Amino acid sequence: MNRRDALSKVALLIGGTLSAPTLLAMSRAGEAKNTSIALESFSLNDTQRKIVAEVAEHIIPRTTTPGAKDAGVPAFIEMMLNDCYKAPEHKSFLAGVSDLEKKNFLAQSKDQQIATLKQLESDTKELMKQYNVKQVKVGDNVDKESMDAALGVPFWRLMKELTLTGYYTSEQGLKASFVYEPIPGKFENIKLKPGQKAFAY
Repeated sequence: MNRRDALSKVALLIGGTLSAPTLLAMSRAGEAKNTSIALESFSLNDTQRKIVAEVAEHIIPRTTTPGAKDAGVPAFIEMMLNDCYKAPEHKSFLAGVSDLEKKNFLAQSKDQQIATLKQLESDTKELMKQYNVKQVKVGDNVDKESMDAALGVPFWRLMKELTLTGYYTSEQGLKASFVYEPIPGKFENIKLKPGQKAFAY
């Protein structure tokens, strides 16, 4: 399975729902460099990169398995935003990072950082209500999500989606969560033992 196929299936790993811009970004993954798709440029400064790395590590911390930093998630987030997302998400993401920068997020203790992110999670619930996504009929039995172009997906929602997507499409994240069998035997029903990882082919 290549990375693009994995991206298209990652929603199943994180509960089956991704925001429309993330789904569109996944469909564009790998195309921005090879076609004439015109996307706005996006980049972070060093302090912003450190904030993104710390937030990603809080979402998926290193335990007995690799964390977000180990799996290269911070670089993945910046690459995806630059290559596959448009201006509304660039603005909302940068606004969220800037807000954490103003709160001196990097200087906070671990407990303070967790409290800040819990408050951000709570605030994002209200922001998601304001985020205008509607279904538009484009054909028989086919609906398409249409977004208000001026309003990007809130920072925290984007951060979680991209952290989980980056982690579960990385080699380290995949191996931490599944038993990887590059050359599987026959397909048959097996009963997993308690604590046993599922298989990925």
